[in-house]
Amino acid sequence: MAGLSSVPVVILKEGSKRDTGKDAQHKNIEAAKAVADAVKTTLGPKGMDKMLVDGSGDATITNDGATILREMDIEHPVAKMIVEVAKAQDDEIGDGTTTAVIIAGELLKKAEVLLDQDVHPTVIVQGYKQASAKAQSVLKEMSLDVSGEKDMLLKIAETAMRGKGIEIAMDHLAKISVEAAMAVADTGAKDIEDMVDIVKIPGGRIEDSAINYGIVIDKERTGAGMPKRVENARILLLEGTLELKKLGNDAKVTITEAKDLARFKEGEEQVLRSQVEAIANAGANVVFCEKGIGVTAQHYLAKNGILAARRVKADDMKILALATGARVIGDVMQLTPKDLGQAALVEERKIGEDKHMIFVEGCKKAKAVSIILHGVSEQFLEEMERALDDALDVVLDVIHSGKIVPGGGAPEIMVAERLRQYASTFEGREQLAISAFAAAVESIPLTLAENAGFDPVDTLAALRSSHERGLKNHGLNMENGEPGDMLAKGVVEPLKVKTQAIKSATEAATMVLRVDDVIAAKREELKPKPGQSPYDYNMPQMPMPHR
Repeated sequence: MAGLSSVPVVILKEGSKRDTGKDAQHKNIEAAKAVADAVKTTLGPKGMDKMLVDGSGDATITNDGATILREMDIEHPVAKMIVEVAKAQDDEIGDGTTTAVIIAGELLKKAEVLLDQDVHPTVIVQGYKQASAKAQSVLKEMSLDVSGEKDMLLKIAETAMRGKGIEIAMDHLAKISVEAAMAVADTGAKDIEDMVDIVKIPGGRIEDSAINYGIVIDKERTGAGMPKRVENARILLLEGTLELKKLGNDAKVTITEAKDLARFKEGEEQVLRSQVEAIANAGANVVFCEKGIGVTAQHYLAKNGILAARRVKADDMKILALATGARVIGDVMQLTPKDLGQAALVEERKIGEDKHMIFVEGCKKAKAVSIILHGVSEQFLEEMERALDDALDVVLDVIHSGKIVPGGGAPEIMVAERLRQYASTFEGREQLAISAFAAAVESIPLTLAENAGFDPVDTLAALRSSHERGLKNHGLNMENGEPGDMLAKGVVEPLKVKTQAIKSATEAATMVLRVDDVIAAKREELKPKPGQSPYDYNMPQMPMPHR
């Protein structure tokens, strides 16, 4: 019986796969590095673009890291973890996604060397966490307070837009993004997408793009007899409906004479007439309704000179309320003039050949705005929108925090230098991890130089030399490859983007390093449904019979 103890015990289902120890760690690190390599060449104003082709053949050309990672069809679980961390960076800050992923990849690359030197993963994780805390402290020390400086906000917006392929419109769009961010900064909403609506209109000149202190609704008038243009608009936002409720299947109405039928219909019309009269008496001349507006109600609204749109999305209703100051109400019979919002103009306009949209403009106390973009093609408009999203996020970050750091790799060089000094205060193997962290952070200026066609080694040496002489604002001048004062050149970034990128990268790397055992279950084969042929076309794993 004693000999039975040497028999291996199988606890996994047949077909399952298991990787343990260094083998698992190396495979996980390779997957994470592959994600970083996928976006590495897009970093900086001279980064390259990626063409993403979906299953239907539609192509998206961009160098926006968040968009690339979102559109990539990733299968490896560790790669998915890196992408999730990158998405968190994008959701939290709106920029710095590519930076976070590149640093995470480099942290794991350096960790792989330490693992081969028999440094325990726990020691590496501890060193990385200490280095991350020190790096964020260094970044805060070198940051500048620019609260209330509009010129600096413009520079922030321009830095965020560089390399997005829209340099021809960068100055104009930067001004629009700053105006929009300043208009909604006091609302307290965390997500700027809840306050700024971007409307893309193909055609026209880029210079025609503008901020609208109001909202554009992708709807048209409900009735042809309604006015197309209403000045000094008094706007009602109706959550309910302006049509009669349909009778249920079990409802019964008994009518014995023709005059009773006429009275029944008159009663229905009277209900709608009184509702429209209540709207008109309150002073409303524009109605946005979340639900339906019946034919009879349309007639009375048109008769009273009221412009109305029906089935407006709930999200649009919320933005309309923020822009116009109106309250969303459910019962028009309880309507008062105080419930109405205001706008200088509400007008239905034709966009393109057959599309109509309703423009709400000139809202005096708008807490939500829209940006109208004009461009020569859908692709260019989409890239403009992505650039604007980044600019809006970083400008709003600086408005709230007031803190910036120089760009061009200057913060990373400073952090790396201070981390090497910090590492010398440790005696154990954590010193190796902190030094590895410093080298990983320097991958950002190295990548900037490489993407711009400069020699990365010479560039890094020159930048280190500048910082050793106390020139802490010196980063990579993308025009000549030499160190330059980034503040003087207006190349600046929000402090929050940098600190969050370091934090996100550290979290991603340590999360991967702590995994030393990967157990993958056997994949279930697709089985035909009852009545379905096993050779059905949507089951590609089944071989087709030879005919």
